[in-house]
Amino acid sequence: MDVFKGQNILNFVKELPDDDSCKAYLAKIKWQDGFKCMKCGHTKGCAKAGYTYQCYNCQHVESSTANTLFHKVKFGLHKAFCIVFEMATSTKSVSSVQMGKRFDVRQGTAWYFMQKVRIAMQSSQQYPLSEIVHVDEFTVGGKEEGKQGRSYDSKKKKAVIAVELDKKHKIKRVYVRSIEDYSARSLTPIFEEHISTTAKVVTDKWRGYAPLMKDYNIEQKYSAGGKNFKEMHIVIMQLKSWLRAIPTHVSKWHVQRYFDEFCFRINRSQFKETIFHKTIERMVAKKPIYQQVIKQHVSV
Repeated sequence: MDVFKGQNILNFVKELPDDDSCKAYLAKIKWQDGFKCMKCGHTKGCAKAGYTYQCYNCQHVESSTANTLFHKVKFGLHKAFCIVFEMATSTKSVSSVQMGKRFDVRQGTAWYFMQKVRIAMQSSQQYPLSEIVHVDEFTVGGKEEGKQGRSYDSKKKKAVIAVELDKKHKIKRVYVRSIEDYSARSLTPIFEEHISTTAKVVTDKWRGYAPLMKDYNIEQKYSAGGKNFKEMHIVIMQLKSWLRAIPTHVSKWHVQRYFDEFCFRINRSQFKETIFHKTIERMVAKKPIYQQVIKQHVSV
């Protein structure tokens, strides 16, 4: 299968110029390991016109977009691919308002589809951080008078970050998780989902990490105004700057998906040539998500 590589938008439009070429691209990914009918599970069928497949058993005709996150995209598959390309390859923020204007799509429609792309960007949780891992909490959402430190009643969105460093203290991977508070219960999930028990974890002196010491190799040291966690604070500042550049409000119900988008790109900074293709693969592998599910803030 010919995989699109690179971040050049002119090459992208040249290789994938219309809806048909995008359907063909999806079909190659979807059926590269063989056909399996989504209705009856039969594995025998034949390719039909329009990049569809017909099951020999139940005669069901399946499109290349069926049972994927591209299911029932109503504004054109080529526009959908363009939005994915922008989100996967750009380091700058592109809001749903801007995306809608750029591709002649309603803002609400663009927002819902962009949320689907972010869902595809969620971590698989299959490759935990295993080297030196710095962990800390932070807030996003602007300043509040009288709200300093770990303020439990702050309206700012709270998050915890885990940054993996190599032996030369170069950033390898990053994961960010939205949290309700700074308790050990809220801090535990990022450890369970993203950090190996063999990793050397370094945190500040916050007592919320103490209960995790029985399962993880944690060293606590003073932050020294961020000097002991320089690389991690650089990533936090990058994330905050990226979120501030989004002209539309990011609610606490959906902020995790924005964190996932940021981490997806930064974790693939060494594989920018294939980041678009990887995103499309993930969207094909995911089951359809409908607007009502996204609207209800359901985690998927």
